Amino acid sequence: MIVEKDFGDTLSQNVDERHSLKAQGTRRKGIGRARNYLLYAALRPEHRWVYWRDVDIVENPPTVIEDLMRHDKDVIVPNIFFHRIGKDGKGIEGRYDYNSWQESWRGRRLRSRLDKDTILAEGYKEYRTHRSYLNWMAYDNHRKRLKYLHDEVALDGIGGVNILVKADVHRAGINFPCYAFENQADTEGFAAMAKRAGYGVYGLPNYIVWHVDTEEKEGNLKGKKEDGKKKDV
Repeated sequence: MIVEKDFGDTLSQNVDERHSLKAQGTRRKGIGRARNYLLYAALRPEHRWVYWRDVDIVENPPTVIEDLMRHDKDVIVPNIFFHRIGKDGKGIEGRYDYNSWQESWRGRRLRSRLDKDTILAEGYKEYRTHRSYLNWMAYDNHRKRLKYLHDEVALDGIGGVNILVKADVHRAGINFPCYAFENQADTEGFAAMAKRAGYGVYGLPNYIVWHVDTEEKEGNLKGKKEDGKKKDV
């Protein structure tokens, strides 16, 4: 079944405009609304799991769904990286998704000072949360990644590139807020809502899914600049 819904949004798909801080509140609310529409159009009584997957994933283990299911968590995400070829022709790996994180005391303090309708967006200097990001918890060494492939960490926020959710979590009313919930929306708001309801939210730091390189942030490269280390995966 293919479900398509046009909400009439006119947000530019230009990388700079789409990822600008100004666009984030409207963008995240719109994405949350679309996820909820898809969820309620597709979820059936016999479904045990809901797998959310971005269209711009370029590479993942063929058993990604089974691998995530074996953890038997309410909500679980892998880590999200991207490939890039540097100016020297060498392969580089970059960290893509900064929406999977563990909360910090600075983040909690910042939220306590914000208007309740303000939506926080990660990776912008205007909001210095100092959260611990899942993508910086991965080992650089390939052998260590394989050894600790299924290590789990508890999370407070998650990104939307790849999510596995027990269907009963959604049936209990946990969806993707298209409004500010604890100053988060969409997937990060979903994680906050799930945790508020007593569900577990987890990530796998060393289990990597590869996203297309959108090239908007050199700071996401492992070496912090384009002449970073060779990729090790």
